[in-house]
Amino acid sequence: MSTHTALVFGRWTRASYRQPALIAFTLIQPAIWLLLFGQLFQGVVRIPGFGDSSYIAFLTPGIVMMTALMTSGWSGTSFIQDMERGVMDRLLASPVSRGGLMAGQLLSNATTTLIQTILVFAIGFAAGARYDGGVGGYLVTIVASMLVGTAFGSLSNAVALLTRQQEALIGISQFVSLPLTFMSSIMIDPSVAPHWVNVAARYNPVDWATIAARQSLAADPDWSSVWRHGAYLLAFTLIVGWLSTRAFRTYQRSV
Repeated sequence: MSTHTALVFGRWTRASYRQPALIAFTLIQPAIWLLLFGQLFQGVVRIPGFGDSSYIAFLTPGIVMMTALMTSGWSGTSFIQDMERGVMDRLLASPVSRGGLMAGQLLSNATTTLIQTILVFAIGFAAGARYDGGVGGYLVTIVASMLVGTAFGSLSNAVALLTRQQEALIGISQFVSLPLTFMSSIMIDPSVAPHWVNVAARYNPVDWATIAARQSLAADPDWSSVWRHGAYLLAFTLIVGWLSTRAFRTYQRSV
């Protein structure tokens, strides 16, 4: 399976390099989100109970997770393109493993997520965001963002295999990603959010990642919270990845 994963990873990575416009958009988009939301909502730090950090420092880890979520939602479009061109049928008739097909494509997406995360941190640093968590905090944030990208990239691929329609994939992706973004602590401190948002956030994988990132970047991290939310996120990613791989069977039966 590792050989198949590496081959599929190489295929999708080379395909990405051949689309410079897509690469540029993928890298510029998180910068726009960070600067736009950072300016638009910077006054919220004056709300009692929000905290004493700058809003750009609070927002940066959230934008990292938001970027991973939004980008991964388009992951399934590559599968749909393969289906429309007949490539998917040829791949499934070959000896390549189903897990390798899924993992290779997700690893390629994870590489994009890694680059986006570094870019967001660089822009946040230039805008004044500072963190006392050190290298460990940055590494936890990177791992969390890659897990978010992998989990929701798996879901996107599964939706693509089950619906085989670009329009359905886009609609479902937006239906899932926007509520997950706003029912989390990406843009607002949980202490000033409505109670029902806090309740919903407890079961939100994107919020688990955001909490783990912010805690690990803090001057005095609550590592028990970091590991607990990280474990939830890892378990969610593994379960979703396993279930999405099984979607290949449904696709083959419906062809």
